[in-house]
Amino acid sequence: MTDVAPGAGEANSTIRQASATSPKTANQTATDAIINSYAGRSMPIDHLRTFVTPEMNFATRTIKAGAPVRPLTYGKRALPDFPIVSTAGTFDIYDYVSRNRVAGLLVMKDDEVLLEHYDLGINAATRWLSMSMAKSFSTTLVGAAIQDGYIQSVDDPLTKYLPEFSGTAYEGVSVKTLMQMTSGLRWCDDQTDANSERRKMLALQVGQEPGAVMRYMAERPRAAAPGTQWTYSTGDTHVVGALVKAATGKWLSDYLSEKIWSRLGMEADGAWWLEAPGGLEVAGSGMFATLRDYARFGRFILDDGVIDGECVLPEGWMRAAGAAREINGQRVDYGYMWWIVPAPDGTLDDGAFVARGIFGQMLYINPKQRVICVVLSARSKPTTMNAPILDNDFFNAVVKALK
Repeated sequence: MTDVAPGAGEANSTIRQASATSPKTANQTATDAIINSYAGRSMPIDHLRTFVTPEMNFATRTIKAGAPVRPLTYGKRALPDFPIVSTAGTFDIYDYVSRNRVAGLLVMKDDEVLLEHYDLGINAATRWLSMSMAKSFSTTLVGAAIQDGYIQSVDDPLTKYLPEFSGTAYEGVSVKTLMQMTSGLRWCDDQTDANSERRKMLALQVGQEPGAVMRYMAERPRAAAPGTQWTYSTGDTHVVGALVKAATGKWLSDYLSEKIWSRLGMEADGAWWLEAPGGLEVAGSGMFATLRDYARFGRFILDDGVIDGECVLPEGWMRAAGAAREINGQRVDYGYMWWIVPAPDGTLDDGAFVARGIFGQMLYINPKQRVICVVLSARSKPTTMNAPILDNDFFNAVVKALK
């Protein structure tokens, strides 16, 4: 597989033109488009626009890159052909890309790029929507804030930095329990359910009213004691973003640029959706970056947050952020908003974890085998756990092939 896609400007122009000629899309607003995408009721050409057009749905803030660009190293060997053994059968990489609607795929081993592929009309300059991969970026900034002394400890109460949550269900929630999504607040993150809290939050995003999401989070009732129940919550991640802003005095985009993005030799500025013009970033979703720049961030994570010899994150941060834990006697494969990726036999010996977004956005890190995979997809439904070919099966197959 090679990079044979057209230029980024040409690709995006083609997408807009094709969408404009679609009878259904002619009267469809940007608001309709994002709601339909989240609900899993969008035709492929309309759905694709959501992933490549940062400003289409919401206000954005720039994540500024710095100079010079640091080129990636391309290995002389190619990624070998290998089987992907999954619950539905045995597949190959061509099945994975086509069946899972993969638009961008990059595999690195020991700092060498072994595969870089573009599809669905994008290329190396296209910035692709992260969806919930942004959650992992947001908690990484909590680590940077601790390293910088803005936040004292993960055990600090959240209300130390966000006193407006005093007397709400967030009373007694620590920074750690927030990042682990065990705040105990009642929440349903089902995007296809029009009555879920996540869809209510999306409606508030569409409304673009400053502070509306935070007010909504302050009103949520408690369903369990903090630390006793894991509930996936994009709402909790929005609070993570507010925490970083309150502690550092800096917007997430600016802090990410200052600490990481401007120092890693990124090829392009990133972008991040906002709750409203001039407001908080939507910390649980809505980052845009190129395939290669996601890989550069993955390399930073693989190095436990060290840039040019400087520790941007506390020592051992990623071991904690990417570690499974036990709640009520059961293992939960979720860290500080990073998903844990077990080996095929269920063990965790490689310490592998992944930033995961609905519709198939992935940043997979395997510290022991030093493998990074970036997957950018545009799947039809907002789910990643039930893809045609399971992503964890693909990651484990890549690792096996490269041993």
